[in-house]
Amino acid sequence: MSKRNAVIVRDLIKIYRLGQVEVQALRGLNMNVRKGEMISLIGPSGSGKSTLLNIMGGLDRATAGSVRVFDTDLTNLGPGELVSFRRGTVGHIFQNMNLIPTLTALENVELPMAALGVKREERRRRCTELIDVVGLRDRVDHKPGELSGGEQQRIALAAALANDPPLILADEPTGELDTENARVVVQYLRKINRELGKTVVMVTHDPSIARVADRILRMHDGMVQADVAPTRDEAGPVDYGDMLRARITELDATLAGLDSQFKTGAITGDEYVDRQTRLRNTVEVLREELHRLGIVH
Repeated sequence: MSKRNAVIVRDLIKIYRLGQVEVQALRGLNMNVRKGEMISLIGPSGSGKSTLLNIMGGLDRATAGSVRVFDTDLTNLGPGELVSFRRGTVGHIFQNMNLIPTLTALENVELPMAALGVKREERRRRCTELIDVVGLRDRVDHKPGELSGGEQQRIALAAALANDPPLILADEPTGELDTENARVVVQYLRKINRELGKTVVMVTHDPSIARVADRILRMHDGMVQADVAPTRDEAGPVDYGDMLRARITELDATLAGLDSQFKTGAITGDEYVDRQTRLRNTVEVLREELHRLGIVH
């Protein structure tokens, strides 16, 4: 694996069998995630986002293809090895928080460390640190039912960090929250990405949440069909449609540049055709997304 890559996914296929019916959730998907990067996965329901996240996190197995996370190839790991991988390498955050209602906030954060046999004093020290990271020191003795939805998700984030995993996988972490709490939670996700150096892959349906990331990967029919870098200016995040239009303009300019490169002999005919085809396909996907949003480009 490249020293710069945290995740490499190649030719990933996942088929579910529901009785006599086969559903292909992933169709030869490829993607890279760089170390220390924050990625947003967006796309319609059923596009394979959560399936991809579950396979990357060792919660599910691919039908074919490969996934490498840091130094671990998940393809042939046994059940016990997958448990060790999940405990040490991945922190999971889910839409429904997955907190135990009878435990306090501190005890919920402590639980993953207890599963690894970390001594009590070390567990308590680290719990205090992590609860400080998510800004909830005054809520350590409260049970989930005594916390707001946003506070519960921040405690879930602290619990995901308990064993100091290098990779955080967040599946719709703001899906159950109102706009303000969603904004706060995703800001804390960005904070742990930047300040703690965690690699973060987040599934979201919310374009304003997606824009917080370094890159946005648009999934459709089990494949990554667009890779967009969010554009920002001093006035703050731009509208999602503006971001798509800006990316199309960039790609159109790149396409125009290909012609001159081919004419001057800088690239071969085969390279010209291959790069032109890929660029045009990406532009078409972006235009379809604009059309879906009801925007004329």
